[in-house]
Amino acid sequence: MVLGLVCALAAAVAYGLASVLQAAAARTSPDVSARGVVRIVGQWRFLVGIGMDLLGFGLQMVALQSLPLFVVQAALAASLAVTAVVSRILGLRLGAKEWTAVAAVCGGLALLGISAGSEGGTAVSHGFRMWLIGATIALGLAGLATQRAPQRLRAPLLGLVAGLAFGLVAISGRIISDFHPLKLLADPALYTAVVSGALAMFFYASALQRGGVTMATAMLVVGETVFPALVGLLALGDHSRPGFGAIAVGGFLIAVAAAVVLARFGEPPATKLAESPPSHESSV
Repeated sequence: MVLGLVCALAAAVAYGLASVLQAAAARTSPDVSARGVVRIVGQWRFLVGIGMDLLGFGLQMVALQSLPLFVVQAALAASLAVTAVVSRILGLRLGAKEWTAVAAVCGGLALLGISAGSEGGTAVSHGFRMWLIGATIALGLAGLATQRAPQRLRAPLLGLVAGLAFGLVAISGRIISDFHPLKLLADPALYTAVVSGALAMFFYASALQRGGVTMATAMLVVGETVFPALVGLLALGDHSRPGFGAIAVGGFLIAVAAAVVLARFGEPPATKLAESPPSHESSV
């Protein structure tokens, strides 16, 4: 369990650094079309960010083998605290509210660490894996459908879809029980994790590009924590240590609420990170 907690926190650091790099890349292009998003994803900052995401993903998978989903996902929400501290180093001033939120994230995670039980032992059926495939397709369609939403709602909706997709990544990783290459390649959960992760990064990049960073990131945090936590508790047998249920709930709520307060740090100060002026190239 200690290894799981260490890996979850290390994953939060990796994801936090990835957010800084990806947000910097998103600020270099004003093009909000699908081609513009693809151009952003091809930049070196975003590619290094993806590398950090992959490292975080590997650490997250290790953590999910020994900890409940609600602990791991709340720990990953602490990536915003990492982003906030990095933003401070890069020149963005943090107020008392932000430093309080960083401390609250740490306190909430400490409560979760104290109260965490082992991950649930409920076996999942083939039907559950098919449900994951259906949910992945539904989220992909929902993300595309946000183009029809009013302009002011697109960024938060894309953030929520991205958060739910990251939640599916966690759920998929949670139910993978055999990492032997042949067994792993035959498990539908592997493919839902990969596709959901790609969708999440694409839709989050699109949300960042539209400028509604604070609300988009807040919605992402809610989607990637609350949704998988409920699935873990209701369908996968996750639980806290006996007698520590209230502490677990309190720690989870504190960590997630504090992460939402830090949502504006989904985008670091562009003037400090950008090495070149925004590109005004036309779409190809």
